[in-house]
Amino acid sequence: MKQLSQTWFAEGYIDFELKKYTLLAYLKEINTYFNENKLYPQLSDLVFHYNNLVAFRDNKKYLQEQFPKRFTGVQIEQLQLLYEQMIEDSDVMQELEEIIHYSADKMKTSISSGAEIYEFVEEHLAIAPVGIIPLDTQEGYFFLTAGDSHHTRVYQYRLSIFEKHDERYRSMKTAYIEELRRSLFITYEHMKYELIKTRGDLPNPAVYRIETGLAFPIDETLLPIAKRSLVKFLTVAA
Repeated sequence: MKQLSQTWFAEGYIDFELKKYTLLAYLKEINTYFNENKLYPQLSDLVFHYNNLVAFRDNKKYLQEQFPKRFTGVQIEQLQLLYEQMIEDSDVMQELEEIIHYSADKMKTSISSGAEIYEFVEEHLAIAPVGIIPLDTQEGYFFLTAGDSHHTRVYQYRLSIFEKHDERYRSMKTAYIEELRRSLFITYEHMKYELIKTRGDLPNPAVYRIETGLAFPIDETLLPIAKRSLVKFLTVAA
């Protein structure tokens, strides 16, 4: 996938047509993935660049709080210095404002397209516990089944909590274990029993099944959305 630098819109020669060409080439590839119902990592990358544009446009003072994983302190200082230098040149700043306004609108349209796919998939996911669920659901397994396939992917998950802007968020790390084939005799309950028997690190795990009738790409779409949906499911159930 074509990559944009964090400050692509303000680097090099500040020319609307040049930056427009760069943006449209990037969005064309993003939308190609979306047309194939592939959301990640394209959607998260697009949202990052959109937020970056908005932050620069609004002259946010604490950009590092916005993007702690993507920006270093040096990059923050460079971005702020760049803004200070450009604001002194009215012609350059006007050109830059046109670039940012145009780019933000275009990106927002593409984000809406990706969000529609995300919401459609989320609405067609069904999550349910398998057997009795223990009090501790911070770690366990989930089964992911898509389309009309009898094959089920098995994942181990672990919830973690991090803080940002004085708020607490939950994230989920997953590890692929194996793919199993369901049948009349190999049910979700049987799969759970085999997991407990063969993997002694979790003797009494929380286990969930996540099913959808959609035959969308698993790694690029179904799995990321399933993980986020399970986080919300566990948060509500807690």
